[in-house]
Parts: sequence; structure tokens; C-alpha cells
Amino acid sequence: MTENYPPPILTVDIVPLTIRDGRLCVLLAERPNEPFAGRLALLGGYVHVDKDRALGDTARRVLRDKAGLDRLYVEQLSTFSGPQRDPRGWSASVAYFSLTPLEAVEPALERSGIVLVDADKPQGLPFDHDAILAAAVSRLRGKGAYSDLPARFLGPSFTLAELHRTYQVVLGERINIDAFRRKVMERGFLEPTGEKRRDEGATRPSELYRLTAQAAVFPRRF
Repeated sequence: MTENYPPPILTVDIVPLTIRDGRLCVLLAERPNEPFAGRLALLGGYVHVDKDRALGDTARRVLRDKAGLDRLYVEQLSTFSGPQRDPRGWSASVAYFSLTPLEAVEPALERSGIVLVDADKPQGLPFDHDAILAAAVSRLRGKGAYSDLPARFLGPSFTLAELHRTYQVVLGERINIDAFRRKVMERGFLEPTGEKRRDEGATRPSELYRLTAQAAVFPRRF
């Protein structure tokens, strides 16, 4: 005998993170439909079994369709599930977070209902999106302390000063710049581009770097 069970709701939610004015920020979108119509929430959507070969494809499709964002760094965060998180029924959401340079996310802000807000402030988001956002920030700060992950907020090339400021924002702490420069060069995840750029207020141009092809994980934090 085959027993019939009601199918769970299966969705993907994405935490699109960027840095603006020295603050870690998250992209939120106004929900057009119930439940919670009109409220800001994380970008999310149902898994389309006829289109998505994997959950990562769902996450990228949602970013593209709902915010016009493409070719972003996307990493799986965790699964959030249970009978209480969605008023429509028992649901499971596989959460992802993306790390995006500000200039790449700015076109999304031209769309109606999409805003960029401080990721460290409570938002009062529907479902369990506050918990998902907090988990993404915690993962970023924990992993960012021993990897090249924070560099994903920068463009294809950057100065060491820009990289230093980015790590300070991500980790939420001051880092000695001389020690940072030394450790960064020791860990070998950067290579010079052969070009230079003068930062605002600098007396001379600074060398530009880019990430090497292979992601780096460090033996100890900065």
C-alpha cells in the first residue's frame, strides 16, 4: 500500500552581501505576493524541477530573474526547515549567500522594491530570514578570517589598501596594516597585474593585484 504524504515546500533563499560606505550590506526585495506581501525579505524562490539541474542553479536563477544579477560568487550556507517557518505549510529552504562588489549590485537597486540595508542591524524580516541573514554574516566572518573570501567583494583588480579595508569590514575589527601586507604576500593568493593606480589622497600610485585562480585557505587567521 502506498501512503500519501503532503509534499513539503522546497525553496531557495539567497543572502546577497556587498560593502557600501565601509559597511557590510544585504540586498532585500519587497515581496509582491502573500504571505507577507509588501514586506522586505531575502531574495528567494521555488525550485523549478524542469529548469534547475541543482540547487545552485536555482540560486543563480533567482538572483538573475529577481534582481538582474549574474555571474556572482555563490556559496551554500545551510538548510532551514520546519512546520512553523512558512504559514503555507511545512517547508525547507536551502540558503545561499553571494558576495558582490558594490558596482555589480547597483543595477539591482534600479528595480522597484529592491533596497540595500545594513546587514548587522535587525531587520524584522518575515519567515526565518533574520536567522538566515545572521547565519550568513557569521559564516562570512568566521571563514573570512582564514581564507581569501573577503576579496570576493572587490573587483578584478585592487590595491593592498583596498583589500585591507575590506578585511576590516568583514571581520569587524582593526587589523595592523603592516602585518596584514606581510601575511597576505606570504599566503600566496594574490598576484600582481603589472599595473598601478593612484588611490584618493595617496602620494604615489599603488600596485594592483588580483586573486590567483585557486581559492586559498590559511593555516591561521589574520
